[in-house]
Parts: sequence; C-alpha cells; structure tokens
Amino acid sequence: MSLKCGIVGLPNVGKSTLFNCISSGKAQSANFPFCTIEPNLGSTSVPDRRLDALSELCQPKRTIPATVEIVDIAGLVKGASKGEGLGNQFLANIRETDAILHVLRCFDDGNIVHVDGSVDPVRDKEVVDMELQIKDLETVEARIKKVEKQATTGGDKEAKKLLALLQRYREALLQGKSCRSVVPETPDEEQMAKDLFLLTNKPVMYVCNVDEASAASGNAYVDAVREAVKDENAEILVIAAKTEAEIAEIDTFEDRQMFLEEMGLEESGVVRLIQGAYHLLNLQTFFTAGADECRAWTINRGDKAPRAAGVIHTDFERGFIRAEVIKFDDYMHYKTEAAVRAAGKMGIEGKDYVVQDGDIMHFLFNV
Repeated sequence: MSLKCGIVGLPNVGKSTLFNCISSGKAQSANFPFCTIEPNLGSTSVPDRRLDALSELCQPKRTIPATVEIVDIAGLVKGASKGEGLGNQFLANIRETDAILHVLRCFDDGNIVHVDGSVDPVRDKEVVDMELQIKDLETVEARIKKVEKQATTGGDKEAKKLLALLQRYREALLQGKSCRSVVPETPDEEQMAKDLFLLTNKPVMYVCNVDEASAASGNAYVDAVREAVKDENAEILVIAAKTEAEIAEIDTFEDRQMFLEEMGLEESGVVRLIQGAYHLLNLQTFFTAGADECRAWTINRGDKAPRAAGVIHTDFERGFIRAEVIKFDDYMHYKTEAAVRAAGKMGIEGKDYVVQDGDIMHFLFNV
C-alpha cells in the first residue's frame, strides 16, 4: 500500500528543511521564496521497534520496513487559486497526495525573511486554507452544475445523493470552513467524498516548526495554533526542523538519543511525524516473519484478512483460504513460531477476521 504525504505551507517556513530531515531526497533550502519549484520527491522508512525485535529473533536474510513517500511542494502565496506564484502547479501537486503536512512557522529569526513581513502562524494557516477552499469551491460548483439536472429532472438516485453532499460542501466552503468539516453520513457518501478528490477534504497535520528551546514544550505561537484548530479533525506536531536536521547528521543512535534527551524529548520529531501520519490516515501495520525475510506491511484499520493478503500479492487475496495469525506479544514470549504453535497460541482465521495492529501473519491461498 503506497502512502504519500505532501509538505505544504507558505515560502520560508521550513518545508524543505523538514523534507530533508525525513526523506532520502535532498531539497534546496534557501532564504528566499520559491527556491522549491518542482516538487521534491523522497521516501522514508516507517520506524517500528516491533519489526526490529522480530528481526532480532528471526535473523532473516533481509528486513524490510514499511515506507512513506514524501513530497516537498513549492510554497503557496495569497492568490494561488488564481494562479499567483506557483499556484496552479502547487494545487495540482497537493491533489495527488493522501495527506497534508502543513508546516507553520512558529519561531522568530530576523535572518529569515517572512513573505508577509511578520511571524503569525494562524494568519499563515488561514492564507493556505483560503486558497485551497477557493479552489474546492470552484470544483464543487462545477460538479453541482453537472449533476443538478440529472438529480432534479432525470430521477437519478445516485445523482441526488451526490448533489446533497455537494450542496453541504458548498455551504461549508462559503462559511470559510474546509470540506473535512462535513462528515459523510453513509458509506455511499464516504465513497463519493473520496471520488471528488477535494483538497480541503484531505487529512491534515499542522507541523509547528519551532526553535530548539521550544521543541519539548512549544511556545505562544504553538498555543495560538492549537486554539485556532481545536474544532478541526486534525493533528498537531511540534518540531524543531533545523535541530532535527542537525540530529540526522549524527552518526550513532546513542549520540542521537543523548541529543534528544538533552532537549527533553524521548523520540525525534521525525519518528513522531511519521507515526502521526499513520494515525491521521487510520493506518496500521501487520508483519510477515521468517528466515528469508521480516517485513512490515501497511493496511487500513478494519481491513479483513483477504485484503491484507492482497497487499502482499493480488493472487493471495483472490485465492485466499485462511490466515495463520500470531500476536506480537506471544511471538516475543515464545521466541519461535514452532513454540507458539506448540503452546496453542497460533490462531487460524478465515475471511471475516479483522486484522489487528501488530499481527504476524501467514496466508494460505489457492489460485
């Protein structure tokens, strides 16, 4: 399952610095707007101590973590919905992502210019939100024109359902609210919402980029952001991107951990960001483990065993017979699959089994 997160925000808020911290790519970072023009693409492994523990027990030939694709998108400015700056390109790049990491500048530094002349993360958030909302309103109104006739004179039941949803989106957007504030009322509406690909319907995490002194506890700027987004279905992460970039250059794990402890942090901001993105998108992990390979796989929470099998290979889902399931804690306790089986702790599950986070699974199939 491919997961793609887009880093967005105004110019000079730390997007490219953050991108370089968390991805295998290297983006230009400079003290002027639009140093990023084409989106930078990178990927990063999803940190998971359970995979490390499994690998230590199994000693496989290879260990493969789950990955996240990261896209560093050019800075947006007021008027982007009308093509200002790199607006149209920016908006097209956002549309291709699964979730938005919205970076807000929450630090003072006279050496780094701000496109609006002063630091105000709530204002910056509203600039980006408004541009995305304007674009979504254009999309929604165009779709309303298309389906209105079908719904009112053609008697098309599906068109009526879509029209009702579109009208709720339109009302929210006209009130200055994002589409994610409109909660689908039925599974049909949920699927319709996905098919519309609206920019403000994407899950969002507000990444408050702070100075090193504020990395553990935040600051007044972060408090203002929390207050501004309290009614949104959104995540907030506090991270000192510049400091994280320095931590990423440290060679040993022990030295990195020492640096974090001195800052009052248990885990790096990068780890917290990736874990937060998983939570934001309602994702979870299951594992396959053996002598050849230990691997983490990403699925949606609530997925059943055949869907999980299909993530490995479509044939596994098509010919699914059953799944052998070991709970992670049981594997850690008994140390080997044979010992788990002997203790009667291996579950044999059918098509209706809902996969749980951390399950270790073997699939039996026939095609």
